[in-house]
Amino acid sequence: MSEIILINVTGKDKPGLTASLTSILARYKVAVLDIGQAVIHDYLSLGILVEIPIEFQSSSILKDLLFEAHKLGIQIRFSPIEKDRYEKWVAQQGKERRIITLLGMRITADQLSKVAAEIAKNKLNIDVINRLSGRVPENNTDTNQKACVQITVSGRLNDPGLLRGELLKIHAETGIDISFYVDDIYRHARRLVVFDMDSTLIQGEAIDELADVAGVGDRVAQITEDGMQGKLDFKESLTQRVALLKGVEEKVLSFVAQNLVLTEGAERVVHKLKQLGYKIGIISGGFEYFGKYLQNKLGLDYVFTNRLEIEDGKITGNLEGDIIDGQKKAAILRTIAQVENISLQQTIAVGDGANDLPMISIAGLGVAFHAKSIVKESAQRSISSVGLDGLLYLMGISEREILQR
Repeated sequence: MSEIILINVTGKDKPGLTASLTSILARYKVAVLDIGQAVIHDYLSLGILVEIPIEFQSSSILKDLLFEAHKLGIQIRFSPIEKDRYEKWVAQQGKERRIITLLGMRITADQLSKVAAEIAKNKLNIDVINRLSGRVPENNTDTNQKACVQITVSGRLNDPGLLRGELLKIHAETGIDISFYVDDIYRHARRLVVFDMDSTLIQGEAIDELADVAGVGDRVAQITEDGMQGKLDFKESLTQRVALLKGVEEKVLSFVAQNLVLTEGAERVVHKLKQLGYKIGIISGGFEYFGKYLQNKLGLDYVFTNRLEIEDGKITGNLEGDIIDGQKKAAILRTIAQVENISLQQTIAVGDGANDLPMISIAGLGVAFHAKSIVKESAQRSISSVGLDGLLYLMGISEREILQR
């Protein structure tokens, strides 16, 4: 009768270590049922689940492995696995897995312990923990340094909303961004990313800059804030703000566009996504002039924005065509997905305001970026502690992959 044994190897990593051990297993025609390895600071942890053929005695194999481990200066441990335990493990394959991502300027033990405690409370098992961010020098002076850890958990979760709520509390208490979502096939098959423009792709609201020129900055800013908080219908909010811009000269649009400030990390994330072959677009309740300016500057594929009516070189205070509000944003995302011949699960939507929620909610990966509370509570994923390039980590892209050209 064949035997199933779990081999655990720990110690200082070195080239050829795995080759030396598996060559011994090969001599005895051992089948490898499972294998996993992690290396932290050159220290190895390797696990191999093997089935030893009936014609060989395990004692001979284990003796040879122990001798080889002694020569390599590593520790090795063996655990026999009962047949019924193995069959139970096999039956568990295909169970639902979830990804929990911790993202911030730094990650502390306090933050990690609070998240781990919630995972345990919900009877989920941590299968894998990966560091996606780069290595941090001891005397680090980079103020843009980010820390990101991705945790894969498995097990039956009775109330995902309850766990999400607890993780949101940890975010509020500690400042760490925590994203939580089901691990599915689409996670590795995203093809389209769309951004809101104002306060997402660029800092601040372009309409506020126009309003300052018109001398109505305070009034427009208050209406903008009410709309972002969801206190005011977006169409009504936009109509009121645009009316206050009546008489502003068209040339002011050029001045404001040239002084737009991109959000931290915007150029980096766009550059990397383009390099990876993603289609990138803007779906915004902002204005076409600024959207087209950013399209030329960043090389974007799509821009859908509202259009100011201009007559005799001045803003009339009206808009041309249908207003792009929250529901229109979602409809546009669906249309682009159809044009690109992809499913909505292959799309990513990023925004900060209440009017972004419809497109965030239907996208395969919806992200609230430095968003108001109402948006963070509704979105499954959020970024509040780092720049826009934090999106790359939420997509599961490591710093090493980001730096590859």
